[in-house]
Amino acid sequence: MSHSEVLITMPEMIIRDCAPITRRRYCDRERENGEKVLMQDYFAERPTYDETTFRNRFRMRRPLFLRIVAAVTANDLYFQQRRDCIGRKGLSPLQKCTAAMRVLAYGTPVDAQDEYLRISETVTRDALTHFVVGVISCFGQEYLRKPNENDLARLLHVGKERGFPGMIGSIDCMHWEWKNCPSAWAGQYAGRSGKPTIVLEAVASYDLWIWHAFFGTPGSCNDINVLHRSPIFDDVLSGRAPNVSYTVNGRD
Repeated sequence: MSHSEVLITMPEMIIRDCAPITRRRYCDRERENGEKVLMQDYFAERPTYDETTFRNRFRMRRPLFLRIVAAVTANDLYFQQRRDCIGRKGLSPLQKCTAAMRVLAYGTPVDAQDEYLRISETVTRDALTHFVVGVISCFGQEYLRKPNENDLARLLHVGKERGFPGMIGSIDCMHWEWKNCPSAWAGQYAGRSGKPTIVLEAVASYDLWIWHAFFGTPGSCNDINVLHRSPIFDDVLSGRAPNVSYTVNGRD
């Protein structure tokens, strides 16, 4: 084959081997209707569902949820409602935050929010990521930290009044199912339930402040094994923890 024949036939070969171009299908979800229904159900002056129903479905009270929405919206441009190139309003902060909260609270798939909130799978996934980052950024310094001396004194006082002198919080472990665990790791992460899980160890006080969180231990470990791996006592052993005094059974 000559060079001229190669130059002539090469474009034909490229066109023949290329896959057909598929255009992305546009779906008008009528997001305005989704916002309207959400507002009427939970956030209107006289909503369809009362405070008890809101607390059960959002796992928190309405004022707290609105406070979180306001904080993450002010902190992240992603949640702020804007208009597109044709002047049409985008998804509202309540729609995005509600979708993220439903996924967190119930563990539902991201595409399960489409029919009610009129929000796509991709947007729900992005909203979840931005929501988690926003909550940590806005509230981490206050609610996701280690206790200082004033916090410890307050927690010890409350614990003593409730009949538990010397107690600053409750430590516990819970298992999160790992649905997509690799088969090679399934035996390492499978516990008593027989399903692969990952253990979360946390310390929380009566007012739901989280003072410690340790996540990632295989589900085959019991609470003692998790505590052995946990960094919860590292500050105490290294001398970085604040010094506090309390009395238990007459002993300081």
